[in-house]
Amino acid sequence: MRQLIFRAMHQSDDLVVMFDYTDAKGAVSHRVVSPIRFLGQDRFLALCLSREEPRQFYLERCQNVRLAPAAEFVMPVAMAC
Repeated sequence: MRQLIFRAMHQSDDLVVMFDYTDAKGAVSHRVVSPIRFLGQDRFLALCLSREEPRQFYLERCQNVRLAPAAEFVMPVAMAC
């Protein structure tokens, strides 16, 4: 997972990261983000394309992580719950 996020960080014009995220209350949402940097070993900072603002994400709460072409997305991306 870290390798995919790292790759998207270094190819930010070309790639975004898609994943299912479980928040602290247990709610699951589908996210599309442009990663900015890692914040220690357990989380990363990214521009959430749904909310159009930076957010931090805990790696342990991310599931089904995959890369997608950035050209396929225009902000704001609808956030599916």
